[in-house]
Amino acid sequence: MSDADWRPELSRSVMLRHDRVRDTDLLLMPERVVVLHGSAAAVLRLCDGEHTLTAIVAELSEAFPGAPVGTEVPEFLGRVRKEGWVR
Repeated sequence: MSDADWRPELSRSVMLRHDRVRDTDLLLMPERVVVLHGSAAAVLRLCDGEHTLTAIVAELSEAFPGAPVGTEVPEFLGRVRKEGWVR
C-alpha cells in the first residue's frame, strides 16, 4: 500500500477533544495531553480510517486555498504516525 492509499486514524488510546475553557483543541492520551496549534485539529479530524491521505489533502486544499497542504499534511501525519498518535 502506498502512502497515498493510507487511511490514517487516531490510535486507540488517543482522543481528539476541544477544550471550551481554553478554546483550544487537544489530543488526550494516557498520562499525556498535547495542545494542537494551527490547522492540526482540522487534519486530525479527517483521520477517521475512511479518508485516504490523498482525500485528506484534497479536502484541506479546498478549505485552505493557496496553503502548502500537499507537502505539509503528509509531513505532519508522518510525524504524528512516528509518535504513535495515528496509525
